[in-house]
Amino acid sequence: MGCSARARQSDVMSANREPLRLYGRQAECERLAKLVDGVRGGRSAVLVVHGEPGTGKTALLDFTVGLDTSLQVVRAAGAVSETELAFGGLHRLCGTMLDLLGRLPGPQREALEIAFGLRAGTGPDRFLVGLAALGLLAESAADHPLICVIDEAHWLDQASRQALGFAARRLTTEPLLVLFAAPEPITELGDLPTMALGRLRDAAARDLLASVVRCPMDDRVRDQILAEARGIPGALLGLLHEVSPSQLAGGFGLPDVLSGSTSGPLFAELSELPPETRQLLLLAAADPTGDPALLWRAAAHLGITSDAAIPAAEAGLITFDSRVVFRDHAVRSTAYRVARLRQRQSAHRALAQATHPHADPDRRAWDQAKALTELDEDVAAELECTAGRAQARGGLAAAAAFLERAATATPDAARRAERSLAAASVMLQAGEPWAAAKLLDLTETDTLDDHRQARADLVRARLAFTVDRGGDASQLLLDAARQLSRFDGAQSRTAYLDAIRAALSVGSRAAPGATMADVARAAREGSSGTDFAGPPDALLAGLEASQLQWRARDGSVAAAPRDKRLRRRDDHCGRAQPAAAGLCRSTASVG
Repeated sequence: MGCSARARQSDVMSANREPLRLYGRQAECERLAKLVDGVRGGRSAVLVVHGEPGTGKTALLDFTVGLDTSLQVVRAAGAVSETELAFGGLHRLCGTMLDLLGRLPGPQREALEIAFGLRAGTGPDRFLVGLAALGLLAESAADHPLICVIDEAHWLDQASRQALGFAARRLTTEPLLVLFAAPEPITELGDLPTMALGRLRDAAARDLLASVVRCPMDDRVRDQILAEARGIPGALLGLLHEVSPSQLAGGFGLPDVLSGSTSGPLFAELSELPPETRQLLLLAAADPTGDPALLWRAAAHLGITSDAAIPAAEAGLITFDSRVVFRDHAVRSTAYRVARLRQRQSAHRALAQATHPHADPDRRAWDQAKALTELDEDVAAELECTAGRAQARGGLAAAAAFLERAATATPDAARRAERSLAAASVMLQAGEPWAAAKLLDLTETDTLDDHRQARADLVRARLAFTVDRGGDASQLLLDAARQLSRFDGAQSRTAYLDAIRAALSVGSRAAPGATMADVARAAREGSSGTDFAGPPDALLAGLEASQLQWRARDGSVAAAPRDKRLRRRDDHCGRAQPAAAGLCRSTASVG
C-alpha cells in the first residue's frame, strides 16, 4: 500500500461528511458545539476566536459551520486591499440580505443604504448603521437560524468592525451565532466573549502528523519536523503540502523541496551573516535530524568553530541546545537554497564523513550521493542496498527515494535502466504516480532487453490504471502479463490479477478481449503446467474456476470437470474461490 501526506484539516464541510477532527482542540470544539445547540434552540451568541497565524482559527470556523448543515450560513473575510473602504466588510457580510431592507425602520434603512451606496448622502450616522446591521441580521435569522462567520476580522475596515461589534453586543433572543476570527484581540470587539487558541501540545501535534502522513517515518525526522512546527498546525500542514511521501519518509529530500526564497527580507538577513555562520546554517539545514553532535562533527571537518553559531543564535534564526532547531521551516529552506551547489555538496560530504557507517548507513549513503560531482557505481550500489533495508522495514516511500537517487547516480546505462525500473515500481506502490512516470522516462534513453521491456510495460500499465482508470487499462495489463510469462511466472500471475482488478473496475468499458472472463481465461492458459503455492496463485485459481462455473450456468460454455492441476490447488482455492465467485457475479454483464 502507498502512503499519503494530505492536509485534510482545512477541508470545507459538506452535508454528507463527518465533522472535521481537530487534534488538540476538544475543549474548543465542545464550546462551539454548545453555541450551535443554542442557536438551534432559539438563543443568540457571539464569540471572538483569536490566536497566532496557523493555530487553526479558520479550521474551527469550518468545524462550527459543519456541525449542522441545515442552518443558514453567511461568511465574510477581511481584505487588506479594502481596509480603507468604509463599510466594505459589512457589505460583504450582508450583501445577500439586502432584500430584507424593507423590514427595517426608515432611519436605519436610509443610513444603511447610504453606507452601501444605494442612496445618495454623506456620512451616515454610525449609530443608525449599527442598529441597521443588527436589524438585518435579526430579520434574516427570524426566517431560519443563522451563523455569521467573519474571518480575518483584523483586516475589516474600522467602520465595519464598529458596526458589527455594536450589533454583536446587542444580540438578545435571535437564533443567531456571530463568530469572529483574528490573530489578536481587536479594540472594537474588545468586550465580547473570546476564545484564545494556543499552540498544540506535543501529543496532539504528533497525532495530527500521523493522521496526514500514512507511511513509516524516521523518528528523528519526525521529532525535528514537530520541533520546528512549534505546535502550530498550519506550519505543520503547510510543510506537508510541499513535500511528497518519499521526500518526507526519511527526511532526505526535505532541504531540496521546501520553499525557500533567494530574495526578500529573510534572504537579506541571512546574507548579512558572516560566511562561516552561513556555512554552519547550511550544514544544519542539510541535516533533517537536528542532531547537535553530528552537526559539530561535520563542522569540524569544514574547520567551522562554535563561534560561528553566535550571530545566528543572537538573530533568533536557530537554537543550539539538545536539538538544533531553526526558527521555522522558511529559515531552514532559505539557508539551504541560497547556498551554491558546490557549497551544498561540501556540506553533505562533511555530514557523510561525520556519520558512522555502521550506526547510520542509510543517511551516510544519502549524504554521499548528494556530495557527488560525478556518477559513481559504488555510491549507487550502497543506495540500492539501503533501499532494500528500507523496503524490508515496510518503508516504501523511503525505499523509493533511495532507488531514485541510486538510478541517477549510476554510470552504466543497463544498470541505470534496471534501477530506474525498480524505483518507478516502488514509487508507484508508495502512491507517487507522477514521480514513477518521470523515472520511467529515464529508461527511454537506455537499451532495454526483452525482460526489462516487459517489466517497464507492466509499470506503465499499472501507472495508466492508477492515473486514468481508462477502459484500456485491463488490455495493457493483460499484454504485460503475457510478455512477463516468458521470463517470470510469479510476476506474470500478479500482473494477471492486476488485469482482473482493472477489468472489474472499468466494467463494461473494458477493451474487447480484455474483459474479466478474457483475463481469467488467459491467466489459466498462461499458467498451464505451473505449480501454484502462494495467495496470488490461489486467487487466480479461484477466479478461473468461478468464471468457468458462472459461464456454464449462463450457457456460454459447457461445464468442464476440474483437471488434476486444479485439484492439487484445492487447499488454496477453497478459501479464495468464494471471494472470486463474488467478483464474477458482480461483473456478469462483462463476462
